[in-house]
Amino acid sequence: MIGAGMAGVAAANKCAAAGWRVAIVDALPYGGTCALRGCDPKKILRRGAEIIDSARLMRGKGIDDADLSINWADLIKHKHGFTDTVPRKTEDGLARNGVDTLHGRARFTGANSIAIGGTTYEAAHFLIAAGARPRPLDFPGDEHLVDSTGFMELPELPERILFVGGGFISFEFAHIAARAGSTPVILDRGPRPLKTFDPDLVELLISRGADAGIELWRSTTVTAIEKSDTGFKVSIERSGQPETAQFDLVVHGAGRIPDLAGLDLDAAGVEWDERGVRVAAHLQSTTNPAVYAAGDSANSPGMPLTPVAVFEGKVAASNMLKATTTIPDYTGVPTAVFTIPELTRVGMLEQEARDQGIDIDVRYHDTSGWYSNYRIGETAAATKILIDRSTDRIVGGHLLGPEYGEVINFVGLAMKLQLTTRQLRSMTAAYPTVGSDLGSIL
Repeated sequence: MIGAGMAGVAAANKCAAAGWRVAIVDALPYGGTCALRGCDPKKILRRGAEIIDSARLMRGKGIDDADLSINWADLIKHKHGFTDTVPRKTEDGLARNGVDTLHGRARFTGANSIAIGGTTYEAAHFLIAAGARPRPLDFPGDEHLVDSTGFMELPELPERILFVGGGFISFEFAHIAARAGSTPVILDRGPRPLKTFDPDLVELLISRGADAGIELWRSTTVTAIEKSDTGFKVSIERSGQPETAQFDLVVHGAGRIPDLAGLDLDAAGVEWDERGVRVAAHLQSTTNPAVYAAGDSANSPGMPLTPVAVFEGKVAASNMLKATTTIPDYTGVPTAVFTIPELTRVGMLEQEARDQGIDIDVRYHDTSGWYSNYRIGETAAATKILIDRSTDRIVGGHLLGPEYGEVINFVGLAMKLQLTTRQLRSMTAAYPTVGSDLGSIL
């Protein structure tokens, strides 16, 4: 197993439990991006921002937030209380399950061999689950950017921060930074950021972010970054016009690509590109039958999400063990941008459903005035559910609002189990909870 993130660990444990001799290797501490440098620590930092925002929403409604602020250094220390324990726990767990744990950079030396340091290892099967890295940017001064890992290690947050790119990383960190007292700007080269999410809900989120002090520069590209006495001078082109702006920090949020370049895959006859290892539907390399790939490393239909990487790793392991060609089921997998409030999606976008010729019933609600949101003072919340009229089944769900990251799981489960909206509405939920709004949302 190449890569000791969630996909590699899940596959290693599964193969070891079946009695196979298994080794796993990583050049970085065990645990992977999600637990050490991504989803988990990010959401710990978001908790501080949630507290600040929640108090502000209740201003004049019984809460005095005048002296409330984030102590960034303490919040980072709290994050380390979780992340610092992960590598040892992960490696010890693998060892207890009989997996050999190796450290160093792996590179293929043949179709069935890899080298780690000065030692060569041969195996009948390999699973590549090496994660992703920031997409290379090509403009003068790009070396001055801090990536997401660096952002979460900052001892303090500077005043003015530029986030390059209009995706998950930029939006999530900008929402944290704004509540921590910084002035964030998100720069997106296109007219619409967060392109994989419902455009109507994205615009509501952008307005909510603006109220919190987040600027969005659309149709803008960075042309150069220069270090200056007071920070960084950033040259941009906005709607075709050159401009310059001054920032204290510039953060890379312009996407990630599979971290495969150092594996020398060509030596193993493994075909790959910037989307990952070329695999069949069952995650086996199309050019080297000894090699499988999962998560960010696989050019598969799966979204670049940790839960997807985990179940791809398990499916790949099962196919290796049984010499089968089982295909992962990607139905009903939700995703969320953990801004404040969070933006979620499962299934198709409205335009995608129409392009497929589905006769959809679009059930849209502005839920900002509903009890669940009135109770906490939230002013930006909405839902859009897409129903196939011919089957009464959900083909797409889009939610923007507090705790909707939990509600979207019900929608995803309904899609996976092919429940009708009538069946889903028959659920009796605990009340008053955000989940009890699902019947009305449908």
